Amino acid sequence: MAVYSVYQKYLTDNYAVVVLQTNAEPLEIGQSFTLASVDATFNGTYVVRALPQYYFSGVDLQGFFLYNLELPIANQVLFAKTADNVEIVAATGTLTTSITCTWITAGQIEDWLGIGTATAADTAFLTSCASAANAFCFRRRQENGWKDSATTVPSNDVSLGVIMYGGALYRQRGGITDFASFDGLGTGNTFGLSPLVKQLLAIDRPQVA
Repeated sequence: MAVYSVYQKYLTDNYAVVVLQTNAEPLEIGQSFTLASVDATFNGTYVVRALPQYYFSGVDLQGFFLYNLELPIANQVLFAKTADNVEIVAATGTLTTSITCTWITAGQIEDWLGIGTATAADTAFLTSCASAANAFCFRRRQENGWKDSATTVPSNDVSLGVIMYGGALYRQRGGITDFASFDGLGTGNTFGLSPLVKQLLAIDRPQVA
């Protein structure tokens, strides 16, 4: 979850815009967010319709957004809001967004492991592993400077890296530090975030422009 401070607000032709104090880079068109402590008109949960870089001046007869190209304004978020027009004014409040990464599925982990789920509990745990792998790998790539869509996996190598990490989480079921073992013999140290997974995710290395 990320929280951003609102700096300005305005509303034209049933579309509202809030200006943030900082750049909300992970935010993308189609993503939902929540405004709070702005005012009674603006507070609520909405979907991003545009992230304009210029002052939004309205909608033309064909429904296209119009902008004043002589008034650049950074860090804007535009969304649908049926209400009276509001001139651009200073504002306070917060914009909160919770990004859910959906790069891989439980079925992909199951196929990679080469198993068939036996119980509903297995299916539920595979789903948890997929969710955890998506969230963790998305966050680690963000920390390494990558700017990814949360809904579209960047490449096949990243997809495989996330699947492998999710598979490692599943294989560690019942264990604390290593893969679970029931044969009474010791197993070598194992790590889900192996060098190969890091290589596939392109993390823990300098990003080259």
